[in-house]
Amino acid sequence: MLKSSAIFDRVFSLILGPMALRGFDRFQFNKHYRRNCGQRSRSKAISALVVAAILILSAGIEANAGNPEPLKSVQAPKNNPQTPEKIELGKKLFFDRRLSGDGTMSCASCHIPEQAFADGQDISMSYPTTKNWRNAPGLINVAFYRKFFHDGRAKSLEDQALFPMMSAFEMNQNLDFLEEEIRVVPEYVEAFMKAFDGEPTRTTIAMAIAAFERSLVSVNAPYDKFLNGDSKAISEDAQKGFEIFKGKGRCAECHYGVILSDDRFHALNVPENTALENDPRVITTMRFVAKVYRYPDYRNLNEDLGRYLISKDKLDWKAFRTPMLREISRTAPYMHNGVFSTLDEVIDFFDAGGGKGNRVLTPLNLSSDEKKQLKLFLVEALTGEELKIKYPDVP
Repeated sequence: MLKSSAIFDRVFSLILGPMALRGFDRFQFNKHYRRNCGQRSRSKAISALVVAAILILSAGIEANAGNPEPLKSVQAPKNNPQTPEKIELGKKLFFDRRLSGDGTMSCASCHIPEQAFADGQDISMSYPTTKNWRNAPGLINVAFYRKFFHDGRAKSLEDQALFPMMSAFEMNQNLDFLEEEIRVVPEYVEAFMKAFDGEPTRTTIAMAIAAFERSLVSVNAPYDKFLNGDSKAISEDAQKGFEIFKGKGRCAECHYGVILSDDRFHALNVPENTALENDPRVITTMRFVAKVYRYPDYRNLNEDLGRYLISKDKLDWKAFRTPMLREISRTAPYMHNGVFSTLDEVIDFFDAGGGKGNRVLTPLNLSSDEKKQLKLFLVEALTGEELKIKYPDVP
């Protein structure tokens, strides 16, 4: 009689092997497996296998898993529909340094239009005398995410917009004070009345910024033309890279759908950024955030715990959201801590099976030519035309 752990090992290997079911979410199965493989009793082992079977069968109804999709129109929430007035107001606020406590920073300080609304730094800019701890992601196509920030702490763009303003190590603004700052500007009072039929509040400030961010969408990416039937939209080598992306490279297991992200969280054991490890300002920020999210041992924390701080689920320990891949050639450096400066480093990391001790990835054994073709697909196919953003006249 096989032990329950051995039974799980066999099921697990079948699911993760070369003959794995297309579209099966092996990472969600991995979570259930790791929760149950230590069970000793036969009845519990059988119950756990039933859970696994249900997951396998349900994979068939997860229509988008592993499937590429061309870009589509953005769906705004019912309580915040897009209007030209709202988008223009949000743009002005996005570039307005009043949103920071000392008047030196705006949203555009870390999300620069010419850099796909990222900032090109390993770690994002921070409020004077402090140091951030994570990389600033690009904002083009951000409207398609369902959760926001590397750890998924915000559930909407409206929620997300307020976090950096309030953050002590980002914009360090008091929202009550901000409301009064905006209300004494006649141009803003008039713009808010047109966009929201009311005076400026923290809620409508966030709604306007979210509306502007939803307008930031890739334009004419070769990838979309290719998916829509233009076989010459990307080069032959880029097409080979796309096949590697879907097949041997196993990229499409997590990078699928419109923005090529499953919008989930995985612990890949990304190496620490050695430039930040012993920086007391980074450690201060790390412990401050852990304290806010009630992590008991925050005083001794020296590493980024990722999604775990939000979910308190041990399986989210050092897990981070799968990033979108559109416009990826413009948003270096990469990973939540900016540890990789180039796409070549990222590809090498995944080819090696991820970070030491992770239970998610396995080595890919890509050849040098396959790596070049994969990179070509990421750069050539997924880069759209540069968005032309006219800087607003901030009142």
